[in-house]
Amino acid sequence: MSDVAPAEPVTAPPEPPRPAELAAYLAARMCHDFISPASAIVSGLDLLEDPTAQDMRDEAMSLIASSARKLADLLQFTRVAFGASAAAETFDSRVLEALVRGVFAHMRAELDWQVEPPSVNKPAARALLNLAQLGGAALPMGGTTRVRAAQDAGTVTFAVEAIGGRARLRPEVLAGLRGEGMGEGLHGHWVQAYYLHLLLRDAGGRVFADVSEGQVTFAATIPGDG
Repeated sequence: MSDVAPAEPVTAPPEPPRPAELAAYLAARMCHDFISPASAIVSGLDLLEDPTAQDMRDEAMSLIASSARKLADLLQFTRVAFGASAAAETFDSRVLEALVRGVFAHMRAELDWQVEPPSVNKPAARALLNLAQLGGAALPMGGTTRVRAAQDAGTVTFAVEAIGGRARLRPEVLAGLRGEGMGEGLHGHWVQAYYLHLLLRDAGGRVFADVSEGQVTFAATIPGDG
């Protein structure tokens, strides 16, 4: 009688989604980002119209103003990070910094922007925005997200370091960056990472992630020619 334990069954990684499914996941992710500030604006308007809540008028106006700013910041960021963004093929790094700072204004993480190239092509711009947002999301309790980019010999190199005591990276984000299907995770977190993987792969680049105590690091390369 053998003492050898039976081998554990090998589970195949989940299949990547079909294009229509991916589009649905991306749309759901964007709706999730927009619904919170949009709902807050509606709540503020309801308070203004409530005759029994006139003593809360200042609070309602503050809620409307802050939520409108958040919604506008997210829309402008998403237009470049996920959309066609008009006909622009190159993006000024100062414009990209403004978009990222707009999103970080509504996160707990602080932004340390150290991007050297004065401009980058469209795929590199999208990659940079998504990497920066992933870096901020890796610090739900606060910390510093350092965003660096350099260009040499036709290649743009990105390094995003999320540094904080509670830095973390969800398994579904790692799976997405590797080009794997979602599995059991939350599609809202997975789809951005998977989109970034596809974006870089199609442009001839690569993306990596490393998790250590108190730090999550993303690194990526992409051709810098337009």
